[in-house]
Amino acid sequence: MAKVGVLLSGCGVQDGAEIHEAVLTLLAIHEMGAEAVCMAPNAQQRKVVNHLTGEEMDELRNVLVEAARIARGEIRDAAEVKAEDLDALILPGGFGAALNMSDFALAGAEMKVRADVERVIRDVHQAGKPIGALCIAPALIAKLIPGVKLTIGTDTNTAHALEQMGARHESCEVTGVVVDEENRVVSTPAYMLGPGINEVWQGIRACVREVLNRIRNT
Repeated sequence: MAKVGVLLSGCGVQDGAEIHEAVLTLLAIHEMGAEAVCMAPNAQQRKVVNHLTGEEMDELRNVLVEAARIARGEIRDAAEVKAEDLDALILPGGFGAALNMSDFALAGAEMKVRADVERVIRDVHQAGKPIGALCIAPALIAKLIPGVKLTIGTDTNTAHALEQMGARHESCEVTGVVVDEENRVVSTPAYMLGPGINEVWQGIRACVREVLNRIRNT
């Protein structure tokens, strides 16, 4: 059974992993006969947001501990995961990708990726294994894989930031995917476009299918 790493950035769209995207990714992996290996950085969140009011809260939370909510406790510290443990890697979106796994939300094209997250992504890529990225998570791929082709949907400002990092951005509808065959990267806009869970599900399911197809065609 193929093992697909799912790299989470917390729990909650405004300060962690987008929960719908994460759960739909896990559902698609299971539906297609593969096994999900959840992981997250063992680090403090950059900020904590009250998802009822949208206001920042004066408290501290750990990314790995929060992501464990989505994974029902079955999760690993990203620093301990090796490329040989996985057949593929998928990154759901949510602001945690741009706050906790990188500082893209603050630095834009000058962003830096956390060292443990960077290592996992680079090692999987260098091993020739496929990578999927949803929503805003393609920003991390743009930073780490020079010249990669990907999508975040149709947002011109975000697309421009990715292009400044050397990526080739293609506009894409929410139900579609963009595939970079050379780099074995698949991306879909998810909630960068929405508008709802059904449309997002179609894109995520297509993304997971394309990632798994590239495992089988290795």
